[in-house]
Amino acid sequence: MTPHDETASPVVLYVCADRARGVPGGATQRARTEGHAYAQERGLTIAEVVTDTFGEPDPGRRQGWRRVRQLARTGDVTAVLVRWPSAIAPESARELRHREAAWLHDQGVRVQYTWAPLSATG
Repeated sequence: MTPHDETASPVVLYVCADRARGVPGGATQRARTEGHAYAQERGLTIAEVVTDTFGEPDPGRRQGWRRVRQLARTGDVTAVLVRWPSAIAPESARELRHREAAWLHDQGVRVQYTWAPLSATG
């Protein structure tokens, strides 16, 4: 049995942190590190790490998020690990975040936040 009664289901780690393309910066590295630690603590298997550059508010217009949706649609993952809600869509576009979370839920895929203050709340 794994911690927190979770199975070793495949998940995708989604990282949308850096504002510039190219070499990942500190924000991306922290999000990756937290995501991997979160998965390891819970016995989850990261099937793929998907990244986007921060800035585009509509996740549907980001190449990486479209890959997340593809993985969810095909049943390849059971959850999306993301550092915090604004990685999906900023506060100014929270309706887009809710739209995406609802779509994932309809596919049977959970959104799990890896940042410690959010992950502690379940």
